[in-house]
Amino acid sequence: MLTKRIWASAAASLAVLALTSACTTPVATAAFQAETEIEQASFAQDRQSILAMTGNYKVTFDFTETVSFVDGYDLKEPKLSGGHESVRVIEDRGDFISLQHLLVVGPDDSPFVVKHWRQDWQYEPARVLTFIGGNAWEWRDVPASERSGTWSQTVYQVDDAPRYGAVAKWTYNDGIAEWTPAHEWRPLPRRDMTTRDDYHAVNAVNRHVITPWGWVHEQDNSKLMLDSAPQALVREVGVNTYKAFDNYPVSAAEDYWAGTADFWAGVRAEWTRIAEENERFAITIKGETEDLYNPLLELAGKVKSGEKELEPALVEARETIARFVTADIGTLADRLRPTTKLASSY
Repeated sequence: MLTKRIWASAAASLAVLALTSACTTPVATAAFQAETEIEQASFAQDRQSILAMTGNYKVTFDFTETVSFVDGYDLKEPKLSGGHESVRVIEDRGDFISLQHLLVVGPDDSPFVVKHWRQDWQYEPARVLTFIGGNAWEWRDVPASERSGTWSQTVYQVDDAPRYGAVAKWTYNDGIAEWTPAHEWRPLPRRDMTTRDDYHAVNAVNRHVITPWGWVHEQDNSKLMLDSAPQALVREVGVNTYKAFDNYPVSAAEDYWAGTADFWAGVRAEWTRIAEENERFAITIKGETEDLYNPLLELAGKVKSGEKELEPALVEARETIARFVTADIGTLADRLRPTTKLASSY
């Protein structure tokens, strides 16, 4: 499928060719057609790479700290976890693709579905929503000269609040389809946010690689202290592996989404409104945002069970979000949760 930009560019170029047909050579026309075909083929290949991340998977989340940069800090034990995950396309407009992750945990005879993260992909974005520390985000413009052939990936949390965003091109060197942006800040992962308070953000390289058996999400993370000038506490390597696998209760994920999709569409629409109306905004909770996401997850469960009608649930969801979101983000120091001691002291 062609994007609007490709269509517009082709139409404009054809109009110019028509007006200047007297001086247009067959060579110039052929060059234009070849360039357009290459662009179309590249766009289609990128879409195929993004859509290749959909499916049913056995997943592992493997994180290992590698190098300490602060005196007195000892590397933590590696953290390895996993489960099963269903990744579904919930929107596809050609130049925009949204993938929802649904984590299925527990025994097969009593599975539990966790609405997990979401990744939105936008072709040649004019701007990208980025994390700036202290549960705050701001739009960053992407210059027109730097957009050609790029895709932004914006990642969202379990409650559809944003997490981080970045821009890069898909590359296909050495037969490997991969997308690797520059370093970008992101919030703490929940595995650390709920167990330690000795750093404030992650400066991460976030690589997505398609494999014959699924895909892998590789991370090169620096855990940053932001009390003054940013200081790296420790580096960490992360490898999240998604291996194609169907032998788990996939139907549980399907049932959950069938019963909650309309609710979450309404929640996404509210976050979209907030982002579009503000150049920057913040969640007022310092640290883990349980007081925001737990009520939204509970509302989704009530809609699914029939305990609550959709529209009243969405009204309550919007009210919940409004209680914790502000456009007056203050200073970074004001937004950070206090640091008590290095995690090595716990």
